[in-house]
Amino acid sequence: MKLKQIKFALVAFAATTFFLSCSSDNNNDETPTTPEVKTEVKLSTSTTLGSYLSDKDGKSLYFFSTDANGQVSCTGGCEAVWPPFIVDNLTAEKIGTGLTFSDFGTVTTASGKKQVTYKGWPLYYYAPSVNGTNTAEAAGATTGDGVGGVWFIAKPDYSIMIVRSQLVGHDGKNYKSDYTVGDGQTTYFTDAKGLTLYVFKNDNFNKNNFTKADFSNNAVWPIYETDKIVVPSTLDKTKFGVITVFGKSQLTYNGWPLYYFGQDASVRGANKGISFPSPGVWPVPVKDLPLAI
Repeated sequence: MKLKQIKFALVAFAATTFFLSCSSDNNNDETPTTPEVKTEVKLSTSTTLGSYLSDKDGKSLYFFSTDANGQVSCTGGCEAVWPPFIVDNLTAEKIGTGLTFSDFGTVTTASGKKQVTYKGWPLYYYAPSVNGTNTAEAAGATTGDGVGGVWFIAKPDYSIMIVRSQLVGHDGKNYKSDYTVGDGQTTYFTDAKGLTLYVFKNDNFNKNNFTKADFSNNAVWPIYETDKIVVPSTLDKTKFGVITVFGKSQLTYNGWPLYYFGQDASVRGANKGISFPSPGVWPVPVKDLPLAI
């Protein structure tokens, strides 16, 4: 009888040991829970504006045309109406579907804040005054688009943007909108990243008279090569077109082919071409540019 009790006890001990061992192994296999990373900036959609950037709550984000060189020009009272979009430690995991992390950056505001940028454009909210108090737009609202002709919804796919800036020629002189020497801001077109565009006074309607067939002079005045037409809401999209130049697509406005200037060296805000070889030969395109002939 005692022998049977001893055998039973040994079997029970072995079973208990196996159970505890398995329980221990299961605990070791558990993977620690990774904290969920929340999206901070994403794409929202409007029936009239298409896709645009918004924050995690769906509040619209905007570009400011006077940020021509990529630095924040909305300060003081302006900042109360257009608060900066601030995100601490923006990472790829915090970027929504359809957006590319490398398009984002930061710039330091006058108050020392790190404002998020997209394709070089500082991003803002819109908080208009309501009964004397600046009140942020509700999620999904886009009433800031087009305000003053200088505030535009932040779209991911613009092919044309509008800047308002001082013209400074390759000769180092300041020029006014009529290409006489002097101070004054001019409102003109750039590409999506704020690089200045130009037209050539010797071109004709939808006819590029500058570029050679072998593109040997393209480095001097590179054509704006795109077939995409996505423009700010204050511009008439039908005035833009696309022509074929020796097998490449060049964007036009009012029949004028659009170019870059090589000596701008892809520097945002540079507009040296307005005085080369002399003022007005290569003007910047503006909204009221007359139809080419």
